[in-house]
Amino acid sequence: MSRTEFDRTALKLLPLAERVHDTRREEVMLYPDGPRPLPFEHKAISELADTTIMARQQQSSIIFACGAHVLRSGNGPLLIDLMRRGLLTNLVLNGAGSIHDFEMAMIGATCESVAKYVSEGQFGLWRETSYYNDAIAAGAKDGLGVGDSLGRWIVEQNFPYAETSVLAMAWKMRQGTVERPHIAPAVTVHIAFGQDIVHEHPNFDPAATGVATYRDFLTLTDAVTRLECGVFLNIGTAVMGPEVYLKAIAMARNVAKQQTPPRPIRQFTTAVFDMADLGDDIHTVAPKNDPRYYFRPFKTVLVRTVADGGHSFYVRGEHRATVPALYDAIRQRDTASR
Repeated sequence: MSRTEFDRTALKLLPLAERVHDTRREEVMLYPDGPRPLPFEHKAISELADTTIMARQQQSSIIFACGAHVLRSGNGPLLIDLMRRGLLTNLVLNGAGSIHDFEMAMIGATCESVAKYVSEGQFGLWRETSYYNDAIAAGAKDGLGVGDSLGRWIVEQNFPYAETSVLAMAWKMRQGTVERPHIAPAVTVHIAFGQDIVHEHPNFDPAATGVATYRDFLTLTDAVTRLECGVFLNIGTAVMGPEVYLKAIAMARNVAKQQTPPRPIRQFTTAVFDMADLGDDIHTVAPKNDPRYYFRPFKTVLVRTVADGGHSFYVRGEHRATVPALYDAIRQRDTASR
């Protein structure tokens, strides 16, 4: 029996103006000097803020791997300010996070009801969201990764809300057109085919996307080579964050140990920000008959990759509360140190 494939050209895409948006920019955005709707305290926040300042002093990598909900919750302007201050060198996103950022920059809204639109056969099938695929295809031809491709497109197409887009502002910093630290930050996007709404669209180019997202993986891996005395935070990403980090650190350590003398990548700090109850002992891998064993951030980020001398923390809470709390603590220390 011959193999058959779905014909994407038969799909009907509707304009975004017809979608009911669940998240609007004016309702969620959190700003450096704005109010904090969900105050939060945790003993790890202070230590992570201190470590982040020290990492910048050591010119070590400061990496935040974020799930889509982190941006959906309005934290983009806070992450942008950390990038400007040189206190976030690498922002690692999954495909969904980059789509939310792209749509928010384009129309000031994002998110849709899965229950409503999957029932109607319309989930994800919105015309203007296809520009995301056009941006990656154009960037891939120019040797860019996904993050830079999307950021460049948002800027060049004059999206009206680019100033709160992590993709756009990182691109501007990399081009030197806005205030930036000595080393411009990188936003990388790590895509798994079939997981994002843009993969439904007729203009999705898997070859271009594959090349571009792999470039982003190599950019992240290069940053991990400078993780000694640095920071890696896994914020609301259960699979993408820990998995790309795991492979990147294996590659980085493989090369580092071949150097003369061997260069260690052991003394660094990790943290997981999430909602799961991991219990009191976050430094020992749970047994295989325990569901926590299969929560990748626990065993990968909190235990295994820091077993040779690193430190790890777990911060439990909503991203709309925990990320601003961390930002405020880092900013306070940064201001005091200037």
